[in-house]
Amino acid sequence: MSNPVLNAVHFYPVKSMAGCAPGEAAVEPWGLAGDRRWMLAAPDGRFITQRQQPTLALASAEPLPDGGIRLTAPGVAPLDVAVPASAAGEPTTTVELFHDKVETIRAGAAADAWLSAYLGTEAQLLYMDDPERRRPIDPDYADPGETVSFADGFPLLLTTTASLRALNSLIAEGDHPGEGPLPMDRFRPNVVVDGTEPWAEDHWRRVRIGEVTFRVVKPCGRCVITTTDQHTAERGKEPLRTLARHHRIGKSLVFGQNLIPEHTGVVRVGDPVEILD
Repeated sequence: MSNPVLNAVHFYPVKSMAGCAPGEAAVEPWGLAGDRRWMLAAPDGRFITQRQQPTLALASAEPLPDGGIRLTAPGVAPLDVAVPASAAGEPTTTVELFHDKVETIRAGAAADAWLSAYLGTEAQLLYMDDPERRRPIDPDYADPGETVSFADGFPLLLTTTASLRALNSLIAEGDHPGEGPLPMDRFRPNVVVDGTEPWAEDHWRRVRIGEVTFRVVKPCGRCVITTTDQHTAERGKEPLRTLARHHRIGKSLVFGQNLIPEHTGVVRVGDPVEILD
């Protein structure tokens, strides 16, 4: 197929909560503007996602004009949360995010109480005040000085509509056909590309989306979050069962590719996507 285009843009203000789908987004060195600058952690600093709390899928964070967020979730009143100060003396928490220890700023008691009431367990809301220096990308894949927000590991995640169609066809032929077809929101991408062959992205090394060029650095290994219905928080077996049978790369069950931007700019739905390498 020819002439691939950008089909959708997504960012997720709070890691593991529902996302936003604007028509365009600014690309910063560490990811899309506003993407995963907030996250949840337990009192001991362990990060919390849908892996442990699938009902986070039903909560959302709407960006506010001043940089804060409005939290909403079933059964609780909305709460506006301002960007916390990062001056000396403000409460801070070092959170363990996979293999990284990241210094963060506490959002405050009101946000912590809201989240704890919704989840039924103690939780705190944390903010990344300075993504330019807080969390380096894995040096096996990044150049010196490249950083990332609270995303799992890389600034952006790319998926394609063709690969989702191919995956859904395989699910329909498998052990759990009733769980399909799956929507793209199971995979929580930042950029979705239309007009490619299925799995073409597995072979890309460098792409240009509109005015921004990206390195394609690593396939995205998928976890239990992909089995979580993002509208009901219920879990099934797919797509992991089908990916295990049909789309492994090494030991990982793969869907999508991780990107690192080479420079800043803006990406817009409808932008042409050029495969450079």
